[in-house]
Amino acid sequence: MPQPHPDHPAYPVGLRLTGRLVLVLGGGTVAQRRLPALLAAGADIRLIAPAVTPSVQAMAEAGELRWERRGYRPGDLADAWYALVATDDPEVNAAASAEAERARVWCVRSDDAGAATAWTPATGRSEGVTVAVLTGRDPRRSAAVRDAVVEGLREGTLAAPRHRTRTPGVALVGGGPGDPDLITVRGRRLLAEADVVVADRLGPRDLLDELPAHVEVIDAAKIPYGRAMAQEAINGTLIEHARAGKSVVRLKGGDPYVFGRGMEEATALAEAGIPVTMVPGVTSAISVPGAAGIPVTHRGVAHEFTVVSGHLAPDHPKSLVDWAGLARLRGTLVLLMAVERMPAIAATLIGHGRDPRTPVAVIQDGTTAAQRRVDATLQTAADRIAATGVRPPAVIVVGDVVTVAEHPEETP
Repeated sequence: MPQPHPDHPAYPVGLRLTGRLVLVLGGGTVAQRRLPALLAAGADIRLIAPAVTPSVQAMAEAGELRWERRGYRPGDLADAWYALVATDDPEVNAAASAEAERARVWCVRSDDAGAATAWTPATGRSEGVTVAVLTGRDPRRSAAVRDAVVEGLREGTLAAPRHRTRTPGVALVGGGPGDPDLITVRGRRLLAEADVVVADRLGPRDLLDELPAHVEVIDAAKIPYGRAMAQEAINGTLIEHARAGKSVVRLKGGDPYVFGRGMEEATALAEAGIPVTMVPGVTSAISVPGAAGIPVTHRGVAHEFTVVSGHLAPDHPKSLVDWAGLARLRGTLVLLMAVERMPAIAATLIGHGRDPRTPVAVIQDGTTAAQRRVDATLQTAADRIAATGVRPPAVIVVGDVVTVAEHPEETP
């Protein structure tokens, strides 16, 4: 038979192994790395090895594969469609490889790629796309190319729009607290595939500049207590573009379900028969304090934290917040949309028993280049906000966690 020529590239092909017999010889680390992908492909795996790693043994005990505790014997490759030869004995590997050649079974050899009839590519997956890279005998380069492509697909920096399987609908995407790097991988990918983006003011605006010219961007900015695109108009816009067969992303700040009216929009879309994809986001309630060096919980200081909307004053008839109950809590209180209501909120908490000396931190424009932090106490917070000109968006943290970084030795 003609021998493989070193200058001839491998012919790439995707094997559909579901229900087909795959023989694996050897149960060491090579097999351990390769088995998950074979299992994911639905292969019927027969593994032959006197001993295996604990991870491979767990796969066998879970019934994911059949393990025969012995060495290789001639005839083991009968009826196999594909073989992975990965024992630590070169003579066994050569014998099994020769049998595979005679039986016309494609065979991968871990010890001698040049003698194999098949090579395992560096493989990665992202949302139904399999990326397989072969660079001859340079596996590290294959892995580097694979990682670059998969990362680009996941982050949306490498655009690969769907065509045949693309389904029009709306994705409600939490964009995170403002830093474009804090959007989720799935959120960024969906943004890269969108035809229409309906964006809030508090979403990661920098990402909008990366969108292709054909993408329609609709400003749904809701400036606090000022101009607003009515929620009904937003719902109608989402429905209109989705019904036109377009892929729509509703890009929101933080997480859609944390004071983001995400459920209102999801309900309106569902009632209109529009498919909805919900993509959670990094909420500012946790990420913004973290970016300012404040943990919302800390051993020996706070065992719980509560997130509260401050868009209504404590005495407002529509307020659903139990401010008296909050004042009795010992943990961290995180206030969102509370800058303008802080005088009334602080007075109410103190009036119900919260220590006026409780540390407070106000973080404006958290995670962005404009981030700044103002420290105070519950008693002085309102005055400090006014004196320093703090404006929304800002996250207010009330509790002893504010000063943990200053006195770490006091929190065993």
